[in-house]
Amino acid sequence: MAASPFALAQTTAAAASRGSGALPSLGDNSELSAAAERRIGDRIAVSLYRDPDYVDDPVLVDYLQSIWQPLMAAARARGELSAELDERFAWDVFLIRDRSINAFALPGGYFGVHLGLISAVTSPDQMAAVLAHELSHVTQRHISRLLTQQTKQAPWMLAAMVLGALVASKNSNAGMAAIVGGQAVAAQGQLDFSRDMEREADRIGFGVMNDAGYASRGVSDMFEKLQQANRLNDNGSFPYLRSHPLTTQRIAEAQARVQLVSSTASKPSAQKQVLEGQAQLLHAMMAERARILAVPGVDVLRTQLAQAQRKTVPVSALESPPSAANIDDAGVLYGGAFAAAQLRDFPAARLLLGRLKPLTAGMARASKVVELLSIEVDLLDSKIPASAATTGISKSASRAELLMNAKSLMTANRASDVAQALQTWVAEHPRDAMAWQLLATAYGQQNQQVRAIRADAESRFAQLDYGAALDRLKAAQGLMRSSPGSADYVEASIIDTRTRQVESIVKEQALQDKIDR
Repeated sequence: MAASPFALAQTTAAAASRGSGALPSLGDNSELSAAAERRIGDRIAVSLYRDPDYVDDPVLVDYLQSIWQPLMAAARARGELSAELDERFAWDVFLIRDRSINAFALPGGYFGVHLGLISAVTSPDQMAAVLAHELSHVTQRHISRLLTQQTKQAPWMLAAMVLGALVASKNSNAGMAAIVGGQAVAAQGQLDFSRDMEREADRIGFGVMNDAGYASRGVSDMFEKLQQANRLNDNGSFPYLRSHPLTTQRIAEAQARVQLVSSTASKPSAQKQVLEGQAQLLHAMMAERARILAVPGVDVLRTQLAQAQRKTVPVSALESPPSAANIDDAGVLYGGAFAAAQLRDFPAARLLLGRLKPLTAGMARASKVVELLSIEVDLLDSKIPASAATTGISKSASRAELLMNAKSLMTANRASDVAQALQTWVAEHPRDAMAWQLLATAYGQQNQQVRAIRADAESRFAQLDYGAALDRLKAAQGLMRSSPGSADYVEASIIDTRTRQVESIVKEQALQDKIDR
């Protein structure tokens, strides 16, 4: 059976990991430089950013980042992540619209997470177990090792092989057309994980997630899910099993690690139990969001809405820590409200949100997620959110808050406020393509066309589409020539400087292509 659309990319992450454990690491015998690996990753990423299954949902991305960043910090503290790789690699985690249970790593520090994985796991600890495993693959350069050991192709061909296999998993005819000589077929066998690589990734990943503060049971819970899927004969819903072969040795070692940690761990404090319960409740809502963003179909959306509407009134009284009933109710009500919004049944969505809010009272993150969904419902209903007329954008806002509130404020003709907030944000986060796009819209609403075109160019640059970025910058220069006074001196200088910078990158890429070939 063909792998899921992005599954082969995951196989390139096969790896061992170094660390402080008793077993020695496999060592880094890679011949591919960090810069060369990053170039390969960039070639793949630019195509994935254009793929219709690429998803940039700020709410889910914020949630994923809340799990990912502690893992990155732990990897640095343990010495797993070298300063060179930390600086040179992208460390970009993105979402894929696919209902299968899968996550993968690409060359150069790019990571993909299927929406199906988020909706299938039942806790942030399980999510952390998967992400820590993938992170451990990359920190040891195992993708580079596999590519250099198994294939002696030029970097452009290595990128094409991975991309071709991704395409082939969606459409075999298109995939074979995308690859010269059917190299993707060879790559499929060459880039499979070895047992030693998987075991080391398990070991180091376990240490990373533990040091990041996640419960070790997340590993055993995830292995139980994979074991069950293995027994049921993988039907395509678990492509993770194909590239991460499950063995009795891996399972036994994972269980031993969990037991060792559990035997020495002290009983969690009451405060920690409360925080863990709140994290579970937040995950329940995010799992439902992921399930709906995977576009399951109208019938599924109607079923989710009906399930939420059948919840008794009042729903379970909020306990501390949140009870299993609280967590289930929150997930069902959030999913029902989001499903109703997709079905354009806005009265039902607002009714369910009203019943959900008491269940998130006193939980800052969960309450904020519900508030953002309320704004989202208003925007889908073409209504100006109530907060748009009076609320500004806080400097401490998360990305999801910033972007959702920016959309909200623009409906209230507050484009200048939006532009001011987004200018500050993109100065600190220049790779945020969605923020640049919103900034372009805000400039357009103020009839600042040159600035709007430059912001659009920066959004293309953020997604590594340098050719398109250069075209937009030249369009801005053309507009300034044809319409004197359309931009001030500072803006004109910025555009001229950026044009030269992007031209240089495009030329360097062309030269590197010749060298690689």
